[in-house]
Amino acid sequence: MRKRRPALLTASSMALLGTAAVTVLATGNAHATTTPLSGMQSMPVAGGTYIVQNDEWGSGAPESVTTDGNAGFTVTNSSVNNAANGAPGGYPSIYAGCHWGNCTQGGLGVHPVQVTRLTIPGTVTTSWDTTQPGGSAAYDVAYDVWFNRTPVAAGQPDGAELMIWLNRHGAVQPFGSQVGTAKISGVSYQVWEGSQPWGNTVSYVMASPAASVRDLDLGALAADAVRRGYIRTSWYVIDVEAGFELWRGGAGLATDSFSVNLGGGRGNRAPASAPTPAPQGPSPASGFDISRQAISPNPTRPEVATNATVGVTNAGPAMASNVTVVIEVVGRGGAVAGSRSWTGQDVAPHQVLNETYTWAASTAGTYTVEGLVRASTGKILKQAQVGTITVNSGLR
Repeated sequence: MRKRRPALLTASSMALLGTAAVTVLATGNAHATTTPLSGMQSMPVAGGTYIVQNDEWGSGAPESVTTDGNAGFTVTNSSVNNAANGAPGGYPSIYAGCHWGNCTQGGLGVHPVQVTRLTIPGTVTTSWDTTQPGGSAAYDVAYDVWFNRTPVAAGQPDGAELMIWLNRHGAVQPFGSQVGTAKISGVSYQVWEGSQPWGNTVSYVMASPAASVRDLDLGALAADAVRRGYIRTSWYVIDVEAGFELWRGGAGLATDSFSVNLGGGRGNRAPASAPTPAPQGPSPASGFDISRQAISPNPTRPEVATNATVGVTNAGPAMASNVTVVIEVVGRGGAVAGSRSWTGQDVAPHQVLNETYTWAASTAGTYTVEGLVRASTGKILKQAQVGTITVNSGLR
């Protein structure tokens, strides 16, 4: 049985320190590290946006990781030596959300996402860069996404565990047995499933090994698991983890960067190390203006397409490079009812970008239209409410 035990938060005396683009397996250098974690120790990083956990739950052999307080970690030593046909010795990882009641700040830590919304494209996306050594080690490189029947779980989640394997080294395989294949957002996977006392473990194993993913849409994989009957639409995703299940060795494995983003800008993205300033970068928040251009038809009724056009102006004196423009429609309680993003935008001084998002409400109500501008790091540079959409079920 595979089950994550709760990680013990031992850092209280420390300072708080679309289509998935897949990068073919390559080596890299781990970032500098300062703080060791062993056993079941964990520590908030990136200002509490994420938590790094050693999570050695299936072995007592010496094994530890180090982190420099940014969104990454390195496995510095590992004497784990479990049989490849059994359970791994541990899962050193980084996560956003709540792991057995230990929650990150913001994002999934305070806003679990129901599966009905998760399957809307772009609702929860994630990026991850890794370093993967070879040798005689046996491990996988995998996401661990946890679903619960309610928005809160103080202990073992009672819905499902969805794993996404980027790669594996040695004679290791997912829990259960292979039940099929899938091609999702252009990526081919083997699909594995096994029943646990508390729910299902369903694993998607990339047919081509990868060292990193960019803007991987978790909803697309969850939708496939829903179609197969392994996840229910009424459940909630409460935790997105990324790390390495260790069967033997694993020293040198590293998460070089990690991010989870909600609804096209409501999550937080933090680099694993301080970035080097570019000669030309995005202007500060005050360098952008966001305005309403048109919302039509308004008022409208359910299932009728509404076009929301938002204008983004670079009011600063310099080129804003590689920014993302997002339009969100937000419903009651701040829930994102729909969104669309335009990435890789270069906006010259005084240039205006007019973008249109076509959206249809499923239920009546009043919705807010918001515009956002994000830097390539995920930081929100400007956010503004530009209008509302009234959806009236009795309108003819």
